[in-house]
Amino acid sequence: MVSPATPSAAAAGCWHCRRHLALPMSLLVPSCLALLLAEAAGIPTTLDGPFPPATRAFDRALRQGSDDVPLTDPRLAPRARPPAPEQIALAASADAGSLWVSWVTGRAQVGSDLTPLDPAAVRSEVWYGERSAAAAASYPRVATGSAEVYSQLYPYPGLLNYTSGAIHHVRLRGLCPATRYYYRCGDSSLSGGLSDERSFTTLPATGAGSYPRRVAVVGDLGLTGNSTATVDHLAQNDPSLVLMVGDMTYANQYRTTGGKGVPCFSCSFPDAPIRESYQPRWDGWGRFMEPITSKIPLMVIEGNHEIEPQGHGGEVTFASYLARFAVPSEESGSNTKFYYSFNAGGIHFIMLGAYVDYNRTGAQYSWLDKDLQRVDRRVTPWVVAAWHSPWYNSYSSHYQEFECMRQEMEDLLYRHRVDIVFSGHVHAYERMNRVFNYTLDPCGPLYITIGDGGNIEKIDIDHADDPGKCPSPGDNHPEFGGVCHLNFTSGPAKGKFCWDRQPEWSAYRESSFGHGILEVVNSTYALWTWHRNQDAYGENSLGDQIYIVRQPDKCLLQSTSASSLNCPSRGCPSLTSSSSCGAHQAITSGQLFWNVSVIVCVCLICTVEATSIPIFLGFILQ
Repeated sequence: MVSPATPSAAAAGCWHCRRHLALPMSLLVPSCLALLLAEAAGIPTTLDGPFPPATRAFDRALRQGSDDVPLTDPRLAPRARPPAPEQIALAASADAGSLWVSWVTGRAQVGSDLTPLDPAAVRSEVWYGERSAAAAASYPRVATGSAEVYSQLYPYPGLLNYTSGAIHHVRLRGLCPATRYYYRCGDSSLSGGLSDERSFTTLPATGAGSYPRRVAVVGDLGLTGNSTATVDHLAQNDPSLVLMVGDMTYANQYRTTGGKGVPCFSCSFPDAPIRESYQPRWDGWGRFMEPITSKIPLMVIEGNHEIEPQGHGGEVTFASYLARFAVPSEESGSNTKFYYSFNAGGIHFIMLGAYVDYNRTGAQYSWLDKDLQRVDRRVTPWVVAAWHSPWYNSYSSHYQEFECMRQEMEDLLYRHRVDIVFSGHVHAYERMNRVFNYTLDPCGPLYITIGDGGNIEKIDIDHADDPGKCPSPGDNHPEFGGVCHLNFTSGPAKGKFCWDRQPEWSAYRESSFGHGILEVVNSTYALWTWHRNQDAYGENSLGDQIYIVRQPDKCLLQSTSASSLNCPSRGCPSLTSSSSCGAHQAITSGQLFWNVSVIVCVCLICTVEATSIPIFLGFILQ
């Protein structure tokens, strides 16, 4: 865990407590308690930043990765016999009142001359209610949906084709928030056509007073031995929602004939006529994930490994991603699975597409602008965005690869004060200081790279600032979009493509597999914890931990261009500044008032009126 650069600078939180003096006691106490717990546990907050850059060096005695788990493994092999459902997965809808249920029936086929299944041959039904039931007819409600079949076709000699089982999607409506439901999915008219009973708990109602218990975040997962360790850790953390920031299965690390997956497809198969994919890996991944996804909503966004070109010249892409996952695209007004949004309690999540048009003149940018304008921060104080490819990245791998996307969209996210951004793509962990346009800024989002799920391409260990590891400007071309590589125009890296030391906007980085957990405490405090895999779970697995603190009274929403920063009259910092406007003032004030703040918070808690004591005790005992 990274220690705060200035421990007493957590004192900036005193402003947070003072600001809430006029709030109801039920809101004041958790805010103060969060502050006190952070100090007592030695957990830094973003108010302590910006932090001096820190790196935990990769232990080269460790392996950089592991092989894929074979499809014969019991966790990946078929367990249900047709027409019974398998690969059952949940996904959130626009709000807690609805939920998507997806599953697969029938057997996928691999070969040269295939006849796709009829998706209408098996009904798409979900029987459900708030009480467990021994039979479908005993549930008070049933919802119906639709099914589809997709194919992966390769018109090249020696390559095999694939056609999927029937993939069903049903949307449940009229659900009560934060309520446990029991369900069975499938076709009740067929013998053995329904699943065993499963259950899920709906997300909390949209509003500033309720939040998901834990949100797990993972990227670039794959299906290796390391991936299974990641998923085991994630499951033990018992999240109520999972964000998957792209690159799910790595089925495109295989030939169409199967065999053994490889870390580098082009290196192992330089003569392949197209980037092939072995689609049965998707089915194995769905079975492996089912114990989690059948009870917890999984929210996905596409990565480059979901492109999976097929046909002559790769004219068809993303077939598996588009068919297998239900997302609230229609509910959020995007009408495409490549980008969408949804609410989970007091959090508004925005999932963006890095492999579709992101230019300011395009549909995605227009949708994002409208979506952000509709956000009411009194209802959803937190805005969290996620996409696959990071904008801020100090590793050699994918360095400045999506600089074009950053230049197109960063201003919009900054003006609307997006709080946190999660990305993957780079197979390592990195947490940034708050930043905007490569300048430290206390009102910029907190960017986190979490592409360390465990995939077959192995961990990334080289940094762009390591001697001899700076990529050339001709490297790292994205698989979609243009190239906008730039040399820095000011600061320690002026005139250079790479820094000669860890950049100031990079707070902490480590080359280890793992996953993250986000726990929102209230409208201004959230605890972020990154768990590394090689440590024993529950012991030293906290690789990085920090309280993320929003400052809505300081970082005001902007309706004009973000080039006019929310800075004091004395002016805004230049790109050479190592601390951003307001940061030094906040730290100085924090150092002066920290002890007073703690005493005030303790006094407030100790003088809570009798009727509020149960609230206080309940918060502690959660």
